[in-house]
Amino acid sequence: MIINLKIVRVNSDYCDYLRKFDNKVSYNKNEKELRPFIGILFQIDTCEYFAPLSSPKLKHKKMKNTVDFLKIKDGELGAVNFNNMIPVTKTNYSLVDLNKETLTIAELKYQKLLREQLDWLNANYKQVKNKSFKLYQLYNNGKLPENIKSRCCNFKLLEEKCVEYNE
Repeated sequence: MIINLKIVRVNSDYCDYLRKFDNKVSYNKNEKELRPFIGILFQIDTCEYFAPLSSPKLKHKKMKNTVDFLKIKDGELGAVNFNNMIPVTKTNYSLVDLNKETLTIAELKYQKLLREQLDWLNANYKQVKNKSFKLYQLYNNGKLPENIKSRCCNFKLLEEKCVEYNE
């Protein structure tokens, strides 16, 4: 069954809490707004997994897709950082409204980018879902090379902390 992916903003207090236990959890605040995540990649028990999106950067065009990194439209639309995916429950995030009226040209451009990212990710849903779940399994089974494992969140630990935070 295919479930469309969504663009969400994860609660910054929740991310700050997780970061106390794992410094690989992305900072998701900038001056204006929370960093967008793509979700739902997969679900384990009561936790949904979300991965942070990265805006397009020149370096993305030169980088290769790896088990923990996926370029969106060959890097033209940014990337997904699966190594920084985190478990959440419905209380830890809010859906990004990609149809709201924007105030500035910059906001309009950003909204267009998020829409294009989401369209590409949903069109490539199986690849996105398989990559995220494969990384999760390899990490938890101790089968990742150390250089990749060292840049990944500790998924099992964060699942425990997610449950604790939401109790």
